[in-house]
Amino acid sequence: MERLLRERVAFFVSRDDGQAAGCGGVMIAGREYAEIKRMYVRPAFRGRGLGRLMLEHLFAHARAQGLGVVRLETGIHQREAIALYESGGFRRIGPFGPYTDDPLSRCYEKAIAADSV
Repeated sequence: MERLLRERVAFFVSRDDGQAAGCGGVMIAGREYAEIKRMYVRPAFRGRGLGRLMLEHLFAHARAQGLGVVRLETGIHQREAIALYESGGFRRIGPFGPYTDDPLSRCYEKAIAADSV
């Protein structure tokens, strides 16, 4: 968490009946894009659309900063996350920013200027 604060990541928590159900973080990477740094929904709260709602919130934050592109990096074993991102319109791209070509990693991008998840 300390690294996220140092990188000035905007971090949000979703709640269900007062309980923390999920979270998401987004970092503004200059004027080119925003990067989703964290996305998680607790197992007991999955299947309710909270991941999509968090993505929309992160997109709205990026748009408010004047950005129209969101990128992310995730691991190849994060099957539920990959399914969420791909069904939400993210397309696979090559490594960006600090990421290198890694067989255990996937990078994605989505234009958010005029559409939503």
